[in-house]
Amino acid sequence: MESQRPQTGPSVSVIMTTFRSPNYLRQVLRGFSKQTQQTFEIVVGEDGDTTETRDVIADFRSHSSISVRYVSQQHQGFGKTRILNRAIDAAAGDYLVFTDGDCVPRCDFVASHQALAMPGRFLSGGCNRLPRDLTNQILDDTVAYRDFTSPSWLRRKGIDVSKKWVWIENHPSLARWFDLSTTTKPTFNGHNASAWKSDVVNANGFNHEMRYGGLDRELGERLENSGIAGTQIRHRAVCYHLDHDRGYVTDEDWQRNRNIRKQVRKTGVTRADQGLDEIRSMAG
Repeated sequence: MESQRPQTGPSVSVIMTTFRSPNYLRQVLRGFSKQTQQTFEIVVGEDGDTTETRDVIADFRSHSSISVRYVSQQHQGFGKTRILNRAIDAAAGDYLVFTDGDCVPRCDFVASHQALAMPGRFLSGGCNRLPRDLTNQILDDTVAYRDFTSPSWLRRKGIDVSKKWVWIENHPSLARWFDLSTTTKPTFNGHNASAWKSDVVNANGFNHEMRYGGLDRELGERLENSGIAGTQIRHRAVCYHLDHDRGYVTDEDWQRNRNIRKQVRKTGVTRADQGLDEIRSMAG
């Protein structure tokens, strides 16, 4: 089933989640305040409900005209899929751009997703991962946004960044060529992907059976099963991932998720058994 694109282009909701990381969230929201396209809303989903996160959002609201919705839930173990579905349900936009509370967007991030949105497609964006020492400087506000989102600046500082990103920085039209020529398969990555809300709703959102490790890709695989194909925009929509520990990662969860994804691909599943509908039923 193909989604329908509004004649005037989509209204956009940017969805992100956070978990006890207010300093990271502050930098991410700051990146969204720098966007070339300002007519979008942000939905922040917090697994838990902390004063620190609410304070970061309040501070952002006091300095920005961008609307921010805040949704939360009681923390009861790994709850990212549930809070993502709560954020999806709260979103007002026709088109959903997904990112994480530790990924700072390049200044054209929202504009690129909005401009490239098309019926029957989800978009797969790109990510440059920053090292821990630079991340710490960013969190301490000793490195400017314009610097750490510049590939040429990063290379001058000795950070391992491919020359292609400098070429794109100097000649932005090259980004489309790199996207068309790459052999990397477009996948639905939670740090940088977008889709029509109607398509995500038809898929019943994120699968509550999934834990950390591929939970976003599983949604993309269900979208593909329903005829919603992925489009590669990894060189045109870019974010910068701030480094952090991942103490919640387990081999058991990875294997469980691989098995679920294998079944999704094998059987052609298009809807999650436990997902957005369950969030809505609890709210009702």
